[in-house]
Amino acid sequence: MSKKQLIMDKALELFAEQGFEATSVQQITDYCGISKGAFYLAFKSKDELIIALIDHFMEAITSDIDHVVKTKNNEELLFSFYYTIFNSFQQHSDFGKVLMKEQAHTFNEDFIIKIRYYNTLIEQMILSMLERLYGKEIEQTKYDLMYCVKSFMSTYSELFLFNGDPLEIKLDLLSQSLVEKTDILAKHAKNSFITSELLHDIRQPLNEEITQDQIIELLKQKIDEMDECIEKDSLILLKQHLMNPTFSPAIVKGLLENIRQHSHCKRISYLLRNYLKLKIRG
Repeated sequence: MSKKQLIMDKALELFAEQGFEATSVQQITDYCGISKGAFYLAFKSKDELIIALIDHFMEAITSDIDHVVKTKNNEELLFSFYYTIFNSFQQHSDFGKVLMKEQAHTFNEDFIIKIRYYNTLIEQMILSMLERLYGKEIEQTKYDLMYCVKSFMSTYSELFLFNGDPLEIKLDLLSQSLVEKTDILAKHAKNSFITSELLHDIRQPLNEEITQDQIIELLKQKIDEMDECIEKDSLILLKQHLMNPTFSPAIVKGLLENIRQHSHCKRISYLLRNYLKLKIRG
């Protein structure tokens, strides 16, 4: 594990127990068993560390959603979407709890910008999923429906996060229940409040354009950070393929699948998948 990953993992434990504001850099370094100098080589400040944790948490969720939306067939798409959301919250429950508690009184501009960015990204994924599932049937209500889905995610995630183990065994039931509710709204709701114009006014524009050179640079950074493992080998091969395409689509899909589940490869997996425009089935 790299020093940066160690700091993030240990800091998250302290943030979950004490909150962002109550946790000092000194406490983090003591808990990690490192010097302050080592901390500041990895992060310029505690705020930068918090932003890195937000990225890590939200990249994992958005990457998983993106994978489901792009790969599942229509019959299983909505169920897989909800199941993936709540499973991600289960896997990252510590930071989910911290994030929900801290958002209400955190006014750091970088923090707000990050949250709005990921919020918009998730909205676009949900909208793409709904349009694919229901088509013209929801032309007048799709934006309202998208906000209903977001509300389901938020409300039930909060219930899920703060009620512990008893809910863990009910992911199937919860997901199926929300599929039913979403389907009813999509097929029977007639009145719409949110229009495309209103959404345009309140949304944060996304700049998702990324060049091949930028992806290669991100790959180099990630390769340097990781210990020897199959995911690191897959990253090396993917970087080679970007620089000199020689692998078949099947091999590239396999390499992407190798890195998709690694907690520190979510963003690069998402970027590569969209850049290469490959749909991984299964």
